[in-house]
Order: sequence, then structure tokens, then C-alpha cells
Amino acid sequence: MRSAVVNRPPRPPLLALAVAAVALAAWLGAPLFLSPAADPIAKLPPPPAGSAEHGPAVTPPAPPTAAPRGSARPSARPSGSGSPAVIPDPSPIPSGAWIPPVPKYRARATATLRAALDARLEQLRSNAGIPGISVSIAFADGSSWQGTAGLADVASGRHVTADTVFPVASVSKTFTAALILALAADGRLGLDVPVVLYLPTLPIDRRITARELLEHRSGLRDFYFGPGVDRALLSKPGLIWTPARSFKYVGKPFGAPGISWHYSNTNYLVLGMLAEAVGRATVAAQLHERFLTRLGLDHTSYQAVEAPLGPLTHTYRFTGASPSSPAINLSDGTSVAPFTSVVTAAGAAGAIATTPSDLTRWVRALYQGTALDQASRSAMVGDALPTSAYRPTVAYGLGVQVVPIGHHVTLGHSGRFLGAWAAVRWLPDEQVAIAVLTNQSRSDPNLIVADLLRLAFLPSADCANCPPLP
Repeated sequence: MRSAVVNRPPRPPLLALAVAAVALAAWLGAPLFLSPAADPIAKLPPPPAGSAEHGPAVTPPAPPTAAPRGSARPSARPSGSGSPAVIPDPSPIPSGAWIPPVPKYRARATATLRAALDARLEQLRSNAGIPGISVSIAFADGSSWQGTAGLADVASGRHVTADTVFPVASVSKTFTAALILALAADGRLGLDVPVVLYLPTLPIDRRITARELLEHRSGLRDFYFGPGVDRALLSKPGLIWTPARSFKYVGKPFGAPGISWHYSNTNYLVLGMLAEAVGRATVAAQLHERFLTRLGLDHTSYQAVEAPLGPLTHTYRFTGASPSSPAINLSDGTSVAPFTSVVTAAGAAGAIATTPSDLTRWVRALYQGTALDQASRSAMVGDALPTSAYRPTVAYGLGVQVVPIGHHVTLGHSGRFLGAWAAVRWLPDEQVAIAVLTNQSRSDPNLIVADLLRLAFLPSADCANCPPLP
């Protein structure tokens, strides 16, 4: 069956759609940023009581265009209390984050800039009490900067290095979405065909399509919000979860498919099952065959199925908000981070572990290069425009966030487990990619993304005019 991606009419240019999507999202009041309480970097107010990063569920006014498949109004955010084991993404860039307008010159990794970025990264890490952090910025001229600071293993004193591997949680969705689009382009599945035609025994609404899963419009609740899931995950951290076990915590749908937007890890758990059913191989094997080997992503692996392809960081939680709070290791004694139960429960929604340099290479290939054909890439980003009518927290396409940072349009994703928080962004106008990976989950790396980009785009990198640290 041919993919709707391929058969759809030609779309406007990728960047124009991205800008339009961001503009519409801004008009609708997105993105909204709610930081963790007392974040040493953010210094922003905490979310309302009883909410996760998305805030409380609300029913906003009707969107400018009629919602498809029914008369229900689009919903902005899922309800329910947050889970300590996994925090649903996306994590928007705070509205106060700022970097200068696009300069007339192109930023590049000079020796002066590298030194300034090194110093800034260590200051940010120290101020926030982040145990370990690894960053990569790839510039348009082919130059790059790799920055590391802090410890991958606090107990042993092992430092983070450029090849240290981090779990990236929901950043994994960019890989899963690309795989689904590639399978659709091959004619193995249809994006607008009911998923149950490929997974006939799956206990979901028989109308749900792959496109609705990719865009988080399926109506499926996030199993990470299911009653008792936290206790189940944390009481046996070394237990391998199956999709059937995760599905026990899904609960009643938000509503019929296609009438609202709710970020849900369940969507990408199902997409992983769909990819394995039509691709007749594990998600891990298909990712290597289609993307990882060809693109030279030599440190990227699918956790609990493959061994890490580099020294794996430990991940940490804290008993308090102070940067000096002691770091508590979350390792279950295996080579899965942060721990086996939460990663295997996520499946294709969050199983990837990698390095920031692999991620910057990945997003350049995904949004600008040869990872996908042009029709699939245009659909991935272009679908953020119609999805914005549903008022997501961030303009969201087929597995991609379209996020403004100051005057810059960015594409990418963020991801957060207990003990790990990551963000990767591609700036299409500037042809710059940045990835920030951390082994903690209380300080938002999106703020570090904005701070380091601000420094990278300064006319002088000697930091004489740098704003003070928070």
C-alpha cells in the first residue's frame, strides 16, 4: 500500500512551513514554559500543584479552523499527576530565552569561541549542580565544538568524555518517526490507514492511524500516568517490561482519535510495534540498517536490545533543589540507563542512548540531508501546521517539535527520564545543530541550548559582552 506521504500534493518549502507553524503556535499561546521548582538555571515559577510539565488540562476556545473527525474542541494538555520515573515531553524553550537576531556573518568554531564555550559550560554545570554534561555544536562551515564537564560516575570520579553515552528518552521519537516515514515511503504501511490492520489484536480504537500516533492525536493516554505505574517501575528497576505490561497502565482514552492533542508515550510505543510488524525485524535492527550505519552514528544504540556503544554515564536524582544536594545513583547494575524498567517500558518512545555528536549529525541528516526523501521530510515538519490548530504545548509535526529560540526557528526534540534530560535542535536558517545531554532531570538543558547559542552568535566570543550568568 502506498504511503499518503508520497501521494500527497506537493507542500510549500520546509522552512516556510516551519515558520508558519511557529507563528500559528505563538498566536494560539504556545509555547508555554513551566520549569521544575527552584531550577538553579531557570529561576522560573514552578508548575501548578498536581501538574506535570504540561500543566493542568484545559479546554481553550475553538481554533481558527474546524477540528477534523468530530466536533470536540482541541485540548491543550493531558491531565493527571506527573510520574517520577519519566516526565512527558516536549519541554518548550522558555519564552524569556533570547539570542540575537540572525547575524550577517556565520558563526564558526574558532579557537576563541571554543575556549569561551568551554568556560561557559563549566559555569552552567557548576551553578546548576549537574553531575555531568556533554554538548556538541556543529556549524555551517563544517567546524564543530565538543564540550564536556563534570562526572559520568560520581562514585568513581570518572569524567564525562566526548564518547560518553547518555540515555536521551523522548529524543528517541525522532528515530522512530523517521523509521515509520521510511516504511511508509517504501509502501509497507499507510500513514492514514487504521493501525489495527497491521496489529489486529492491539487493544486500541480501531480508527487510530499512524499519522495520529505520530502527531499525538490518537486520544491514547500516556501509560506513564497510569495509577500504580511509578511503584511498579521503581520497585523492580531491573525488570524488563513488555509492551503488554505497559498497556496495562494506559487507561481510558481522552476521546475519539483525531479530535484533540495530548502528548503520550503510548503513541510511540505503538509505533514501535507497528514498525516491527511491517518491517519484520526489531526496531533496533531496522534503525541500524536504514540510518545508523549509513550515517556514521557509531555511538547510537537501542537500549536493552543492544549494548551501549561507548562508556555509559550513570544517572542521578537528588533529595533537594540545592546545587550542592548529594547525587543519588539510579543504576540497577546493568548496562541500561537510567534503569531497565523505565527504558523497556518506553520501548520505541525512549530507548535510544547516544552522544551529542551523533545527535547533531542525526538532526542535520534528518531535517536537511539524506536520512529521508524530500516528501517524507516535508511531511514531517509540515504537519506541525495543521497540528497547531489543536493547541499543543509546542508546535508538533510527525515526531518533531518546531520551537522558536529568540528569532531563530529550530527543529528537534527533548527528552526526560528520572535522572536524564536531553535536548537537540537544528537551526535551518543558520545550518547549525546543537545537542545537550545531561545525567540529571532537575535542570532543563533547553536553557543551556539557548545560552550556548547566544554565545556562539555573538560577534566576539571573548565574552566581554556576555550577559551575566543566572
